[in-house]
Amino acid sequence: MAELATIARPYAEALYRSAGSNTPALTALTLQMAVLARLAGSAELLRFADNPKVTPAQVQTLMVGVAQQQNTALDGKVVNLLQAVLDNGRLAALPEIAVQFQALANAGSGVSDALIQSAFAIDGAALADVVTALEKRFARKLNAKVEVTPELIGGVRVVVGDEVLDTSVKARLEQMKLALTA
Repeated sequence: MAELATIARPYAEALYRSAGSNTPALTALTLQMAVLARLAGSAELLRFADNPKVTPAQVQTLMVGVAQQQNTALDGKVVNLLQAVLDNGRLAALPEIAVQFQALANAGSGVSDALIQSAFAIDGAALADVVTALEKRFARKLNAKVEVTPELIGGVRVVVGDEVLDTSVKARLEQMKLALTA
């Protein structure tokens, strides 16, 4: 079976092309796809969808209904994508489709996702300062997500795409260990 990323790419690209370069529309579609990705990751929904007596239309109706209960009205483009995914038996690829669509939307708007790992929680003002410094360092706007990782001991570790900036105490201790044992 092909990799999920390979399966997901054409769906994500089609949705991105259908949205055009309208940034508000891309943002709305990204949020809607995130909701569908969470639903598709549900073991209960996957069991329901795998039942041979359940049609793709029934799965689609259920997913659209649950999204509406979560105050997320799905755009016609997203509903069409969902229908195509279900008709082709690709429900398991939906989370990857959402990830790839978000990456395309971010690339189109010049924004990147950044994962900031910190040993301690970062308050709002400090986070704004950190993000400003990181945007200068990486030369682009960043959507920052903070994750508390106590094993870093101190400092931060930032992942933006395939770039990593590790200023944590743990990384410095590892460097010192390598220097002393060399």
